[in-house]
This record gives sequence, C-alpha cells and structure tokens, in this order.
Amino acid sequence: MDIVNKRPDPTEIAAWVAAAAILLLILIFHLLPALLAGLLVFELVHIISPQVAKHLPGQRSKFIALGLLAFTIISLLTLAGVGLVTFLRSDAAGLTLLFDKMAEIIDGSRAMAPAWLLTYLPPDAETLRLSVTAWLRTHASELQLAGKEIARLAAHILVGMVIGGMLAVREMVPAHQYQPLARTMAERAARLGTAFRRIVFAQVRIAAINATFTAVYLALILPLMGVHLPLTKTMIAITFVVGLIPVIGNLISNTVIVVVSLSQSLNVAIGSLVFLIVIHKLEYFLNARIVGSQIHARAWELLLAMLLMESVFGIIGVVAAPIYYAYLKDELSARGLV
Repeated sequence: MDIVNKRPDPTEIAAWVAAAAILLLILIFHLLPALLAGLLVFELVHIISPQVAKHLPGQRSKFIALGLLAFTIISLLTLAGVGLVTFLRSDAAGLTLLFDKMAEIIDGSRAMAPAWLLTYLPPDAETLRLSVTAWLRTHASELQLAGKEIARLAAHILVGMVIGGMLAVREMVPAHQYQPLARTMAERAARLGTAFRRIVFAQVRIAAINATFTAVYLALILPLMGVHLPLTKTMIAITFVVGLIPVIGNLISNTVIVVVSLSQSLNVAIGSLVFLIVIHKLEYFLNARIVGSQIHARAWELLLAMLLMESVFGIIGVVAAPIYYAYLKDELSARGLV
C-alpha cells in the first residue's frame, strides 16, 4: 500500500538501498538480459494466472497450476527463441536471399560510386573476400570469445526466466506472512515489474510505428517515384523485429534499407538515408512521448535519463534507462515527492 508523506522506517530505507545496489550491480556485471527475461516471465504469469487460479479450489492446486503455467511459459519462450534463430537462418525468411543481394549490391556499387569513394572500396569481390578472411584470422581469438559470450548470455537468459517463474509462483504466498524486510523488498519487485510491463507495451507500439513508416516509404513513396526495391516485405518484417530493440534496432534496419537502395542508384540510397534520418529523429522524440505517457514522464525527462545512462553504461544503459527511470518515478510518486 502506498503511504504518502509518511516518514520511512529503517526497513524501507534498507529495502531502497538494497534495491538500488542490486539494480546497479545488474548493469555492472552485464546481467540486464537475465533481469529482462525474468521480468518477462514474471509478468506473463501474473497476466494469465488470475484466469487460471480463480477456477481452482485450494491453495495447493493454485501453486501447482501456477508452477505448470510458469514452466509452460518458459518452455514456449525458449522454443520461440530457438525457432526464431532457425527461421532467420533458413531460406524461408528471405534473409539468406537478402544478404546475398546486399553482397551483390556492394560488389557492384563501384560503378555508381563517386571517384573519391572508390579509393575506400575494394577493387573486386575477391579482394573483399581475402580482406575478410585475413581479418577473421587476425581476430580469431576475439570471435571465439564472442561465441562464448553468446553462450553465456543464453544461459543468463534461461536462468533469469527460471527465477522469474519461481518468483511469480512465490507471489501466491500472502504478503502478511513475510517478514518486514522481505515484504518491503517484494513491494520494490512489484514496482519494478509494473515499470517493465509499461515499457514493454510501449516498445511494441514504437516498433509498430517504425515498421508502418518504413512500409509507407518502401511500398508507397518509392513506387510512386518509379523505384521498386527488391525484398520489400522482408525489409519491413526486419524493421519491426529489430525495432523491439531500442536504438540498435534502428541502426540495423537503416543499414539494410540503404544498402538495398544502392541496387537502384546512389541517389536513391542517399534519398533513403535522408528519409530514414529525418523519420528516426522525429521518432526519437515520439518514442520518448510514448514511453513517457506510460510512466507519466515528460519526453525531456526520459531523454535525459537515456543520455545519462548511456554516458555511464553505454548502449545497455539506453535499454535499461526507461525501466529504471519508470521504477524510480513510481517510488517517488508513492511518497508524494513528484
């Protein structure tokens, strides 16, 4: 229960300090993916569980049902992740064809590139292949380390989902049965989960808007100008999927679109680049407004939080900033301070 303008007791202060330390350590030790995975499972169980629990008599039956629900959600998310990786590697997704097309475009871009740019481009595909091979040999140890990091990341995500499921089931225990510190820590976790849920729903809206703008440009504006890019549907799908990733997603989709635009002409590629820059600059502020409306924060507040977090923790700070700021503002609002 929120208590406004009441002097915090030592238990609350200890819970705030512990929560702040945990959130900071998560960023320092690169455990944000595990936290996000755990929160995702936690919130999905909480969204679905009321419909399951109300039809079951007895506390024990509800525990078993929620445990099975958590296990099912974790299994489905894991299968979805494996399926997505398999799908992206298959020809069915069009990605293989897209990458082949991008390589072909880059290889043939010398004919349309200006003279000053030719000095920075490889003379032919064979030279490019040899350069890439030499780079791979030089950085073999780094690539091997990257493979280990990906495996560790996958393990962190899986463990995070399991912890999130266990905590969701643990929530069946009435709050009055907790000791004072455990109860206040549970309140902090509930606020963080609420912040995460609001941010996730906002990010899905952002990805949908991003994909819509891109679809209008690729499927409407360019055809009206007599320009028909290949693999338009694949690029729109990629834009939506990677748009779920803050900041980095836009860079990925923009790179793909600009390179494919080179298949028509350098002018079309430049036009695509200018359009994407303008749209995404506008979207940057629109995104802040969408997320801000979910957490009752103004756009400048969220932009400032993202800027500060990025300067300290890099890209991972940008991802964490909306959730951390939403949690912080919820805590301050509950005390009547903002």
